[in-house]
Amino acid sequence: MFLQLMLVLVVMIPLVAIVLDSQVGRALASRLERRSLDGPDITAERIAYLESEVERLANEVMRLDEEGQFVHRLLTEGKDPAPELPSSDTND
Repeated sequence: MFLQLMLVLVVMIPLVAIVLDSQVGRALASRLERRSLDGPDITAERIAYLESEVERLANEVMRLDEEGQFVHRLLTEGKDPAPELPSSDTND
């Protein structure tokens, strides 16, 4: 009986380690952490963080829009084509 119990214990330790190290185990751990950490202070911090990220992303979108308009102007201005270089005739 003791030998069977030891064998089950020896087999269960690596199996539990594999499950806990998997994505499912990490998801369960993060869910447990969130459940224990949720509170009014954490929510206010998360909202402040998200607001700052939205502001940063809005600025990035505006910058990209300005760059796109600049490139569009460059492409549609219709600059004079570069003059052709004279061909070098080496027929002496």
